[in-house]
Amino acid sequence: MAAVIAAEGRWGRQHLLRLYTVAMGGAGVLVTALSAGQVVDAATRHPAMWLMTALAVLAGALAFIDTPAPGRSPLIVCPTICFTFAILLCWGLGPAIVAQAVAVLMVRWKLRAPMSEGVKAWGQYTLAFAAAAGVLWLGQPDPFERAGPTNIVTDAVAVVGAVAAWLVVYAVLEFGHSVLRGASAHPRGLGRAIGNQLLFKASLLLLSPVLAVAAHINVGFVPLIFLPLFAVQRMARLSAERDRAARMDPLTGLANRTGLRAGFCDLMAARDRVAPDGVPAPRALSLLMLDLDRFKHVNDSLGHDVGDRLLVGVAHRIASVQPRDAIVARLGGDEFAILLATHTPEEAERVACSVVHALVEPVRLDRLQIDVTASLGIASYSDGEDFATLLRHADVAMYEAKQRGDAVATYAARADQNSPERLKLLTDFRDALSSPRADQVTMHYQPQVSLATGEVEGVEALLRWHHPTHGLVSTRELLSVAEHSSVMRQLTMRVIDDVTAQAAGWPAAGLDIRASLNVSVRDLYSDDLATHLARRLDERGVPPERIQVEITESSLLADPSRVQATVNRIAGLGVAVSLDDFGTGYSSLQHLRRLPISEIKIDRSFVSGMAGNRDDAAIVRSIVEMARTLGIRTVAEGVENEYTRRLLAETGCTLIQGWIAARPMPGGELVRWMAAGELVRPAVGQLPQT
Repeated sequence: MAAVIAAEGRWGRQHLLRLYTVAMGGAGVLVTALSAGQVVDAATRHPAMWLMTALAVLAGALAFIDTPAPGRSPLIVCPTICFTFAILLCWGLGPAIVAQAVAVLMVRWKLRAPMSEGVKAWGQYTLAFAAAAGVLWLGQPDPFERAGPTNIVTDAVAVVGAVAAWLVVYAVLEFGHSVLRGASAHPRGLGRAIGNQLLFKASLLLLSPVLAVAAHINVGFVPLIFLPLFAVQRMARLSAERDRAARMDPLTGLANRTGLRAGFCDLMAARDRVAPDGVPAPRALSLLMLDLDRFKHVNDSLGHDVGDRLLVGVAHRIASVQPRDAIVARLGGDEFAILLATHTPEEAERVACSVVHALVEPVRLDRLQIDVTASLGIASYSDGEDFATLLRHADVAMYEAKQRGDAVATYAARADQNSPERLKLLTDFRDALSSPRADQVTMHYQPQVSLATGEVEGVEALLRWHHPTHGLVSTRELLSVAEHSSVMRQLTMRVIDDVTAQAAGWPAAGLDIRASLNVSVRDLYSDDLATHLARRLDERGVPPERIQVEITESSLLADPSRVQATVNRIAGLGVAVSLDDFGTGYSSLQHLRRLPISEIKIDRSFVSGMAGNRDDAAIVRSIVEMARTLGIRTVAEGVENEYTRRLLAETGCTLIQGWIAARPMPGGELVRWMAAGELVRPAVGQLPQT
């Protein structure tokens, strides 16, 4: 192996492959020349040899060859050596390797393989036959002489030894050639492939003595061997067809998820190989994930039959613009995938653009013309990844493209909500919530101050998590990870527990304020939220009016009927409901009429822009006026300067929340802050000059 690696450095792998082919061809010619006398003698004195040679060539012509996927070595079921090894036993080395040469050329012609491949294969067979002939010469030169076996044990040992020598030499040569092609990077797969070859060839070689005996007794029996060989070939064909069906999507004829996984393994194994022409194989793998836009509308409006025909048409278009070695798969529904072996990442982007261009024209189905658009995600393989990871990355990129409204997006770790780092963060947060220690997950409270009196009327409870390694973790980042998992429910229950416990202790410290806590959309889908809140209020003796639940405007759009049922139940407890981030969503104003909303929180994006943007100021004034008409309290978020505070006072806004009043602080510090009388003065007087 060290010699091979050193030689690679001097000449390159492709030169070694050429040298190997030349060496095999030279060995074949030399051995054939040395045994030419046997060929002439057998051809003139033993007519049965002609029949056996014809059968060997016929076996090569009828060989079953299956190439199931790009990058995979073809499956060849060819019983030629069954006949050629019998020729060796009966008439010597020369006739055997000549017959084998004709059969090899026949198989290579069916494969459309280069002549160099045929020369290499013939040379390997020739050296294997030469090794077997050497063992026969040492043991029993003519174990099947016409007079009959002279010694049963010696004959049997000689034949078995010849078979073993043939297999050993062939295995060594095949392994060496595979190493030169670069397949040594996957030794397990290489060993399994060569092992399967040897098992098949050993069964054929051990059948050849039966043919040799039949040839000496009555050569007319020899063709009968084709019947069991045909049965073996038929079973191999059926096995290949079952394997292909398991890897194929029955609707489109493309690969399915199993076939795509197999293609990934094949292309991985082929990355380090060298093509017969000496051109190195592509070293990079890229996976493109494609999802049709609004395909459900086609099924709903035109029926599933039309939807299936549309998928077939799209599949044909995608496959028609792919490189020859690309693997196109339908993963299910309207999702497709394209696996590419590339030299540069730009190649994958060019293929993605070609797919987008191919889908520009409407798909014609009888008299229908259906416009098709798709979102594509691109992920490139990185060393150490597996197929599942690559597929997930492509899926993330595809949904990123769909969310952005782009046709194509490339995977970026920062956009991956389920990256290993984020999943580890989620695991750590779950452990922190379950831990009896209270120093990691805490609640801070930001005062909400009346613009009319300058007094604190309420506080908003804000989550803080101090990670033991990463320090303070952004709440936005944490919620983006947790909101789609079961951890969100665990977090909400923890917030209710902490806030109600804090509110229960405030009256003893002289505080009579309302505490607001945030809940997610997932929490509003279940009765657990109202049930748990009612239990904690009762256990801790907290008046319901001292707790307020904040829901976001976007949560009203998710499932209005389920959300309304939960909100009504919360309000039925006597707990106020606040509508957070108002103005950023697309909810109908009828929600303000139908839901028991006590408070509207104006989003900070409008509040912060009031001082310099007339449109933002007009929006804030409109919201405040509407809320006043409906008898709803208003809270302006993100107030950070005096000018904005006075503008809000002019509009009649009820409360402000922001750094101009106070930063969020732990519950104990809030008590001290309130006791110190650090209140915000009322916003009265004229606006300062700008």
